[in-house]
This record gives sequence, C-alpha cells and structure tokens, in this order.
Amino acid sequence: MRLVQLTVPTGERQTILETLDEREIDYVVTDENSGREYTAVVYFPLPTPAVEPVLDALQEAGIDEDAYTVVVDAETVISRRFEALRDEYEQGDVESDRISRQELLAEADSLTPTFGVYATMTIVSAVVATAGLLLDSSAVVVGSMVIAPLIGPALGASVGSVIDDEELFTESVLYQLVGIVLAIAAAAVFAWLVRTTNVVPPGLDIGSVDEISERLTPDLLSLAVALGAGVAGIVSIATGISVALVGVMIAAALIPPAAAAGVAIAWGQPSAAIGSTALVLVNVLSVNLAGLLTLWYVGYRPESLFSLTETEQRVRKRVIALGVIVLVFAVFLGGITYSSYTLATFEENAQTEAELVLEEPAFEEYQLLGVSVITDDEYPFVGPERVIIRIGGPPGDPEPGIADTLAERINRHTSEQVGVEIRYIGLVER
Repeated sequence: MRLVQLTVPTGERQTILETLDEREIDYVVTDENSGREYTAVVYFPLPTPAVEPVLDALQEAGIDEDAYTVVVDAETVISRRFEALRDEYEQGDVESDRISRQELLAEADSLTPTFGVYATMTIVSAVVATAGLLLDSSAVVVGSMVIAPLIGPALGASVGSVIDDEELFTESVLYQLVGIVLAIAAAAVFAWLVRTTNVVPPGLDIGSVDEISERLTPDLLSLAVALGAGVAGIVSIATGISVALVGVMIAAALIPPAAAAGVAIAWGQPSAAIGSTALVLVNVLSVNLAGLLTLWYVGYRPESLFSLTETEQRVRKRVIALGVIVLVFAVFLGGITYSSYTLATFEENAQTEAELVLEEPAFEEYQLLGVSVITDDEYPFVGPERVIIRIGGPPGDPEPGIADTLAERINRHTSEQVGVEIRYIGLVER
C-alpha cells in the first residue's frame, strides 16, 4: 500500500479532486499557507498497483510536474472504499503486484551509488574475491559478493530502456563497463603483488585451486545463474521486495569470474583468462537481457504514449542484439562444457582400463592404488596430457609388459597420444 502526497498548483484543485472522485478514492485536503504557488496538499491512500494508473490519469487531466508528488509506504489502511480499490487493481499476478513506473525509476536511481563509491566498492570487492580465490575459501568469496555494488547498474540499463530514459540507460551501461574493467584490473594488480611478494607458495599452480579452476573453465550452467539473477533482480525491484540477496546473486555471477581472470593475468597465463573473461561478459549481457524481457513482460511502458512505438522498437532491437551475443557466448561455453565432458569421460575410461588390465591373469599379482589424469594448460579447452597410474605389487621391478598394455588400452579413448606414467610401489606383507 502507498500513501500519495500531491501538492496542488494554483488553479488545479478542482481538476485533481474531480479525478480522484471519479475513481472513488478517499482523500484529505489541507490548505497550503506558505505563500508559494501551491494552494493545498492532497493525501490519498492507494493499493500499490493503482499508483501508476492514478498518477497517469492526473497527468492526463493536465497536472504536470509542477505538482510534485511524494509516494511513501503505508502500513495499514482501514476503509471500505480502499478495499474496493484493492479488489479492482490487485489481480494476484506479478503484473498487478508491481510498483509504479515512477517508483521503479526512483528505485533504480537509488540502487546506483555515486561513481566514486561505486568504483571504490567494486575494487574492494574484487580484491577480497581474489584473496578468497587464492585461499580457496568459498566463505571469503561469498563475502566479496555481499559488498559488490553491481545490482544498480545491472538493472538500471533495463529500466532505462523500457521506460524510455536514455540517460539512465547510458549511465548504467557505462557503469557496467567500467565495473568490469576495474574488477579485472584490481584483481590482476592485487594477485601480482601477492605473487611477487611470495605471500602464496612459489610455483602455485592456479589450475589446482578449486575456486579458481572452476571459473577458468566455465560451462553452460553459468548462463542459467546469470539469467536467473536478472529475472530475480527485476521481479524483486518491480514488486518492492528487498533486493539485497538478489544483489549477492548478481555479484556471484560477475565478481568471482572477474577476479579469476585477474589472477590468470597476474600468473602470466592470458589464455587461462579467456574463459573467465567470457563468463563475466556473458553474465553481464544475460542479466541485462533477462531484466529487459522481464520488465516488458510485467507491463512497464514509457510515460508518454507517443513514444511507445519508438520505445518498443528500441527494446526489440536491444533484445535481439543481446540475444544474438548471448547465443554466441553460449556456443563458446557449450564448447567448454563439451571439452570438460570429454575430459571427465577420459578420466573414467582410464580408471576402468587400469582396473581391467590388472584383472588379467598375467597381472593378477598387482593391485591398483590410484589413477590421476594431468591436464594441459590450453585453457579454456583443457585436455589430458598424461596419466599417472600407481600400482602396488611384489618387491622388485614390475612386469615389463604392463606399462605398454596400459598405455595402449588408455590411448584408445583419446584422439591424441597421451603419455602414461607407471609408478610402482613394492608391497611387503607382514
């Protein structure tokens, strides 16, 4: 529920009150004695979905922006006429639950901090995320998402497009681009300092750190996270629900991959940064695409009906452009997903072949202790480089044919030759 406070310009009192009476809206009028160009202030409660049509009706009646309006939350309204208004406007769906266009614009503006604050918090969140990745600590990475100020610009571009506010759209797009650059640059500089000062162990293989490796080789499921964050963010802001947790979700799609890209650059592996950078870009685009579609679906339109056709064409072009770019990135992520699937299949086959070989009568005196697949550094499409097989058996040298047999059987499952290394451990029973 909302309580609307509307100042009445000189000569417009009758028009405003007639408009409210026609819609059977309860109101209270107080005279304005400040000596300015206003004669009264009108207070009237409205169900949330009624705010936009009522304000539009007042504007159509000739009440311009000189009659400034304040809309605040109302906890409780007890009135039979108000209940009738609620029955008229609340239909129980998302479209009827949404806040007004005017409130949406104010909310989008409030979610975007000043540029200095935005840049500072983005850099800090990227540094914290980098520390969390290098520590392999998911808790620290989550903490970096909480302080990231990304939800405002991520949703502001969609809001600006739909309600025909090109200034908001341009500002939000600029914020997002600057945010991506700042996050990756801050992460790269911090990771370089950490590496050169030996804060982390020398020779650290970033591919062996789980929090980093999963973002160097992203898959198609990452796209679902970004799309879901975009839809949830817009639904939250449009229905007046707290967006704090959704902001964390959007940051989860952007900050850790940006930090992973910075780490890869600092480690002198620019190819390893390709996958995580692509993940950042596709997530940004997906959040914007999902937000744009959701806003249009729930019924937001520009204030002026004369600009509706132009806005609709602009939104359609942006949706198509974003959809095509996201599709291209989705194909790229699909390639990474297929590469990961191929690697996982090879690891399973290598394990199976090692077990089958050691079950043969010629090698039954040996037992399999473990199989490890070492991958190459050709990110983001990593593949097997060599296989390490640990075998236990009687003291002495193992059967000469076991290495050749394992190598031949394992290489049946890959198109490129993979080295097979046997590590034999003599076992003594006591």
